[in-house]
Amino acid sequence: MQEISAGGVVFRKRADRLEIQLIQDRYGKISLAKGKMEPGETVEQTALREIAEETGITGRIVEPIERIAYQYSKADGQTVDKIVHYFLVEAVEGSLQAQTEEIEGVAWYAPEEAWDKQKQHGYSNNDNVLRKAFEKLGQKAGQ
Repeated sequence: MQEISAGGVVFRKRADRLEIQLIQDRYGKISLAKGKMEPGETVEQTALREIAEETGITGRIVEPIERIAYQYSKADGQTVDKIVHYFLVEAVEGSLQAQTEEIEGVAWYAPEEAWDKQKQHGYSNNDNVLRKAFEKLGQKAGQ
């Protein structure tokens, strides 16, 4: 079985500061807003819809970042091949509001703090996604 999802690294510029949006998922891990593609959607539409639903932020896709693939097992033992398309997304409007049915929380962070949170509490397959987003934003990710 194959499952396609999409999401993004959402950013905003406040005065001279860049801020990165991270979510805390229902397992307590730091992650990026993402979700499953619905019939008739493009991956870009999926990414923007999921970001808006999960975080309350309407965004604009700047460019693709990366596509990651992994497998997981469902409760019934079925193996799922999952592909996630990540985009660099600029926040356009809205205010943070976590979709509590899906995630525990959402917040804005300075790039250094976002990187530290990702490294300490995030999924390792998101390290490269965040690193590439930082490069596109002219930021250096910590090592």
